[in-house]
Amino acid sequence: MREKEADMQGFVLNHNKVKDEDLVVTILSKNNLDTLYRFYGARHGVINLGFKIDFEKESSAKSTISRLRDVIHIGFSWINDYKLLRLWQNYISLFYKHLKDAYEVDEFYFNLINDASQNWAKQNPKRVAIESYIKLLEHEGRLHTEMECFLCHEPINGGIALIRAYLPTHKECTHTLEVNKDALKELFKNKSSIFLNDKEIDKLWYVLLEGL
Repeated sequence: MREKEADMQGFVLNHNKVKDEDLVVTILSKNNLDTLYRFYGARHGVINLGFKIDFEKESSAKSTISRLRDVIHIGFSWINDYKLLRLWQNYISLFYKHLKDAYEVDEFYFNLINDASQNWAKQNPKRVAIESYIKLLEHEGRLHTEMECFLCHEPINGGIALIRAYLPTHKECTHTLEVNKDALKELFKNKSSIFLNDKEIDKLWYVLLEGL
C-alpha cells in the first residue's frame, strides 16, 4: 500500500546513482532531511546537486525508503552561470556531510540556504557563503568570538589566523594568512564581510571548504 504525502520544496544536498539510471537523493526541506529513491523514467525532471525542487514523496510498505515523485525544478536567476553554479554546489555539498547523521533538522538550515540562494548573484558568492556560515556557527553555539588562540590558549594581541570552524589562532601558531582583526570582529558581530579584502575572503572560503 502506498501513501502519497503532501507537496514539499527542498534543496538537493546529495545524489548517488544506483542500478541503471535510478538515484538515491538526499533533500533538505524546512523540517526534514529525506533520503528518497528516484526511479528513472521517460518523463522526469532534472535533479542535480544544489537544485531547489518541488516534489512529492510516496511511502510504501514494501520498502524502507520512500519514493521521490513529481519533481519540478525551481530555477535560480543565476542558474546558467557556470562559475556561480560551481561555487554553489561546492557550498551545498558541505551541508550533506554536516547534517546527514543528525536526528532532527530544524528549519534554520533550509532558510539559511534559501536566503543564500537569493543573494548568490548580488555580491561575491564567497562572501554570501562566509556570512551564512557565521550565522550557522552562532546558531549551533560554535562561534568563538574571544580573541584567544585555539591552539596555545594565549590571548591574541597581534595578527589573527583562522582554522576550521573559523577558530581564531595566532598567525605564528598556524603559519597561515593573517586576517584583519577589526574586519573579523565585524564579521563575527554583524555577519558582514564588508571590511574583509578579496584575499582574506578567498582564504576564509578555502577554510570553509574544509567542512562546516
